[in-house]
Amino acid sequence: MDAQQRTFTNMKVFYFLAYFSFGGLFPLLSVYFQNEIELSGSQIGMITSIGPIVMLLTQPVWGLLSDYTKRPRLLLTIAVIGTGSVGFTYLLAEEYVILVAIAAGLAMFQSAIIPLSDSMAMNYVYKNGGDYGNIRMWGAVGFALAVWFMGMLSDWLGQGIIFYGFALVLFISAYFSLGMPKESVTAKVDIRGGMKELVKVPGFLLFLIVTFLVFGPIMANNFYFGLLIQFSGGSLAGVGFAFLLAAGSEVPFMRWAGQWIRKRGILVILFVAALASGIRWIFYSTGPTPEFIYMTTIIQGFSIGLFVPAALQYVTELAPKEVKATAVAIYSAVGNGLGAWFFSISAGLIMEWSSILSVYLFYGIFTLSGAALTLWMIRSKKAESSNGLAIAEPKLKEH
Repeated sequence: MDAQQRTFTNMKVFYFLAYFSFGGLFPLLSVYFQNEIELSGSQIGMITSIGPIVMLLTQPVWGLLSDYTKRPRLLLTIAVIGTGSVGFTYLLAEEYVILVAIAAGLAMFQSAIIPLSDSMAMNYVYKNGGDYGNIRMWGAVGFALAVWFMGMLSDWLGQGIIFYGFALVLFISAYFSLGMPKESVTAKVDIRGGMKELVKVPGFLLFLIVTFLVFGPIMANNFYFGLLIQFSGGSLAGVGFAFLLAAGSEVPFMRWAGQWIRKRGILVILFVAALASGIRWIFYSTGPTPEFIYMTTIIQGFSIGLFVPAALQYVTELAPKEVKATAVAIYSAVGNGLGAWFFSISAGLIMEWSSILSVYLFYGIFTLSGAALTLWMIRSKKAESSNGLAIAEPKLKEH
């Protein structure tokens, strides 16, 4: 195996292990808080929502450190060891305030892992050829297998096992982080100046609202899906099995997304994905049995597998060249940051007032609102295309 093959293999292993650690902890964390610590819904909501905000604030700091030190591999190694170490301390804490502090500390280190590794991987692929998607795909595989595997182990050995697994796998990934490519490129982002340009782009602000309404519930679902399955009568192994089906089904749809986008158009694909996601949440609010939940998890593959690549392509090709990096940063902040925070903390409050079924009704209403707004964008584009005032849809490039 030559040096280039070793680097590609190393990157795939790192992504597999990093996402395996995430998949083995976060989908089962809310279940642990409810069953073992007996936290209230609002307390669970606060703990699960603190991460997106901390990550939003600390990611730029890691980027500046990478630019200043020119040692992204070292920073990545520090980040994975720090994430594993802080995450393990969940097992030693029961006080609510301490759990919130742990969640914030974990997010501070975790916020560096994906941006740094993505930057190194994409820069390497750009210089040496290859397919970033084939590298990143191993992360999806690791996440899906982890929830299934750790769910079974939790049934056999107790829920505390998820923290041992999380720390151990991240410590192993630290070895492979040292073998990541040496160089990374951090895109320069000017939020204030870039936003002045982006507000002039037809459809950009509307799409940020769509992202908030559709992607926010998708991100928050990672924390509350396990509680839904347990509420319906499923086991921890069942939680893992459901996530295996859901996350695993994303891979083929992500592969087909490009072809479908070129054939139908980005906005149409975004509308269909948002509609499917909203219908899924409404169905879950009716209190289905675990078997019906398992059967419908493929909708996650359809909705996320299409929405994520379509949304990213829409943003990058809609934005002017000089503010593309800013557009992607704002899009990510709205969906992964503000959206995940709002729908996580709201879910906790709703659980305390009502039940997990009401959480998914809430998700469904907001997501279908996002789908309706996307449909309005499509109709506006068609109605006004003749006079050039329509909401823009970027011309797609053949990839």
